[in-house]
Amino acid sequence: MMKIRTYSELSQLETFEERFSYLRLKGIVGERTFGSDRWLNQWFYKSSEWESVRNEVIIRDDGCDLGVSGYEIRSGLLVHHMNPLSLDDVKHGAAWLLGPDYLITTSLQTHNAIHYGDESQLPKGPIERKRGDTALW
Repeated sequence: MMKIRTYSELSQLETFEERFSYLRLKGIVGERTFGSDRWLNQWFYKSSEWESVRNEVIIRDDGCDLGVSGYEIRSGLLVHHMNPLSLDDVKHGAAWLLGPDYLITTSLQTHNAIHYGDESQLPKGPIERKRGDTALW
């Protein structure tokens, strides 16, 4: 059985790399989930309830990738369900559908890396500058 991931646990991890490792699905996603019932998934993501909690999560995370300061998202911002959704979850209103403790702000690249394991897509952290450092980024 898969461990339920929560923001409460995630927020205890300080670095972007630690948070990515916590969320990484390691090939679990890619299984068929909604199939011909994809309309239900799309209906959910257009609901006013989703829009409300989505905005709440973005504000909580300061618009930063995985909620880590210095990883501001300039485009492609998503709110990611930390636990993969199933058709039954949407039909029966599972706790992690609209619970902020089960959601995190991600960039599109980070979201894809979480799902498909392609770490080359991850954003690079802020460049640390040192006294006398005159090299361009």
